[in-house]
Amino acid sequence: MAHNTEPQTETSVVKFKNQDFRSLRDRCLSKGQLFIDDTFPAEASSIGQKLLKGKSLSKLEWKRPQDLSEDPPHFILEGASRFDIQQGGAGDCWFLAALGSLTQNPKCLQKILMKQSYSHQYAGIFQFRFWQCGQWVEVVVDDRLPVIGKKFLFVHPRRGNQEFWPCLMEKAYAKLLGSYSKIHYGYLPDALVDLTGGVVTIVNLHSSPSDLLMAVKNAVKAGSMVACATPKGLTEESEVMENGLVSQHAYTVTGAEQIRYQRGWEEIIRLWNPWGNTEWRGRWKDGSQEWEESHDPRKSQLYENKDDGEFWMSCQDFQENFSSLFICNQIPITLDHGVTPNERWRQMMFKNQVISRNTAGHRRDAQYLFGVQEPTDGSNVVVAFTIMPQSLKTEDEIFPLHFQVFKVDSQFQKFQERLPPAFFSPFRNAAQGMEYVSKCNFTKSFHLSPGTYVVVPFTNQRELEFLLRIFLKMPDKDRNPGNSFNLRALKGSLSENGSQKSIFYRYMDQGLDIDATQLQNLLNQEFMAGPPGDTFSLDQCQSIVALMDLKVNGRLDQREFARLWSRLMHCQHVFQNIQRSPGVLLSSDLWKVVESTDFLSGVFISNELLSLMTLRYSNSSGRVSFPSLVCFLIRLETMAKAFRNLSKDGKGIHLTEIEWLNLVMYG
Repeated sequence: MAHNTEPQTETSVVKFKNQDFRSLRDRCLSKGQLFIDDTFPAEASSIGQKLLKGKSLSKLEWKRPQDLSEDPPHFILEGASRFDIQQGGAGDCWFLAALGSLTQNPKCLQKILMKQSYSHQYAGIFQFRFWQCGQWVEVVVDDRLPVIGKKFLFVHPRRGNQEFWPCLMEKAYAKLLGSYSKIHYGYLPDALVDLTGGVVTIVNLHSSPSDLLMAVKNAVKAGSMVACATPKGLTEESEVMENGLVSQHAYTVTGAEQIRYQRGWEEIIRLWNPWGNTEWRGRWKDGSQEWEESHDPRKSQLYENKDDGEFWMSCQDFQENFSSLFICNQIPITLDHGVTPNERWRQMMFKNQVISRNTAGHRRDAQYLFGVQEPTDGSNVVVAFTIMPQSLKTEDEIFPLHFQVFKVDSQFQKFQERLPPAFFSPFRNAAQGMEYVSKCNFTKSFHLSPGTYVVVPFTNQRELEFLLRIFLKMPDKDRNPGNSFNLRALKGSLSENGSQKSIFYRYMDQGLDIDATQLQNLLNQEFMAGPPGDTFSLDQCQSIVALMDLKVNGRLDQREFARLWSRLMHCQHVFQNIQRSPGVLLSSDLWKVVESTDFLSGVFISNELLSLMTLRYSNSSGRVSFPSLVCFLIRLETMAKAFRNLSKDGKGIHLTEIEWLNLVMYG
């Protein structure tokens, strides 16, 4: 019975086919030759029969980029972007949509691309890394690409930019899986996992969370990979439908926004098509009436009418035309209370596991124990199996491995090595959960009560090599308060008159004023209630003192505190009226807060500034704590008044450098 637990760490890199990039490159450089990869030859076998049907093999050639254009080739030019990718003749949109999402996380993308170029130490050889069953695998390729005439068969550079990293990366992935035909049709979750080593959460868009916009926005903001796919059409081929979407096709989700439209707000989502063109033709399409009529000041930043494969559509149209949303993160993310990627999970990892065909009476050879210590909300256990692709056969249409999770009764917990046959009675019920299955990955999430459990995999096929990961959610009390997404509750309303003076005197020192440390103690004791969570930090209290400090001495006297107290009372009232649930104010509701705040009367805030304030004052799950809200509203009032006091005509101000620094660095 396997018991080892491994934290998620950076693992050593395995050389695919034992090819070492550095030694191969240096050998070519010393001989003045360009690398030729004999392990993935420039032959029809590397493409595969599936993709060669109907093509004239006599015209098929393999050419290096410098032989295909008069312009010099580049590996990357001015940064890697999803717009560098143009899908070719292979049906690998599932891989390219995942890759398009990865370009939005440059740090993760760089781990795969590494530093390579066509100008420095070029020897016709390139390397890429992919995650396979718990380890990173380095794949080496030469840069000969299949063409007929001057037409690329597969991914090709965008017209005019001569960037070849997507073409070469596609070739490396094809080599890893066996041929270009092996990447012709596949599953988005497999590509997402292979590019990150993460775990995929699938959102059913027909029963999605109520705040889908915020879930998508937070996932993208947190660096998660987000993609989606259209359902099958009338045929097995991908076809352009009347609305401009392609059936049975993968898209990258690149953004989500709430935008001003007519007299209200509309929730829209942005997608990118790996074809590089062919866009949505419905509401909020490029050049649509909706964009013409919108007066949102962010419009020029959000939208360009370009034939680049990227487009906006309403969230409602998105849910009606797509069935599932795939979110890949290093740890599971739950949608019980919106996307919360900073939840703490403990991971158990079992690498290089092998299971053989099960015969009667031998269904329990592999057993993996784990324990749930304390109750938690929502899904608290995720079991993820990943099969080594080399274990799969071409004819495998479904995932060839299955598993069940059983709770271990107290009388069987004494067995440390193997549960006896008596445990597996035909009447024992397996735990039920939500699952998804792809070609190489089988993931299931559970909500389990405290106890000991066992994962039992089985297969009716040949020997399989796999990786098992069990993710266990940590209870709230074990989480880092700095990353807490359970905002601390506010106390009930306090009396505005009468108690303010007594509270001030209770917390002041021997003088007649209070400093930031005393203010921090006061605010957390008088306003915040419930279990530990988001409280007023010393930095926030220092900021509040600086904003309310008329004498500029770093302290608040009774008169200054009285001004602050009235604003705190009003902030408390506004927060409690607009919060969606106790202690939860969404950043998308900040505009309501501004409109409802009496001491901001006459202050205008643009949507662009509101978006910046969302980034500044909300956490990664899109929630605004009461302390953050107080800092935002008081700073907004103080800065607006400072402008009016310094402006002679109400249109602008002139400050010396010293005056400017005094204003922004302290005030």
